[in-house]
Parts: sequence; C-alpha cells; structure tokens
Amino acid sequence: MPNVEAHITGTVWKIECQVGQQIEEGDTVAILESMKMEMPVEAEDEGTVKAILVEEGQSVSEGDALVELE
Repeated sequence: MPNVEAHITGTVWKIECQVGQQIEEGDTVAILESMKMEMPVEAEDEGTVKAILVEEGQSVSEGDALVELE
C-alpha cells in the first residue's frame, strides 16, 4: 500500500487527517516544521487512511512514512 512520506527532515507540527478518512491526490495530510517554516505534506495518491504512523511533536527524517493509505 502507498505511504505518504516526509519530503524534508523536521518535526510533525500538525496531523491533518484521521484513520478512515478518504484522501484525494494533493490533499494535505500533515504539516511539518523545519527551520521555523511550516511545510504541508500532500498525498501523491488517493486512498483511505489506514494508519497514522507518527505523532504531533515527533521528529522525522526525509523519506519517513507518515501516513499509510489503502
């Protein structure tokens, strides 16, 4: 199943989706904070949120999976 991944290293500032929510390509699923800037993370695929793999305040690296879609 496709995952939505972090495109930068930073901190998860806000999660913008819920398990079971239908996501369309381009929807913002989370907002990362890096170097005092807020960066939205958008889904590259459509699907239903199966799992949220991170918590707000958690540090993530580029390429880390944030949300699992099905």
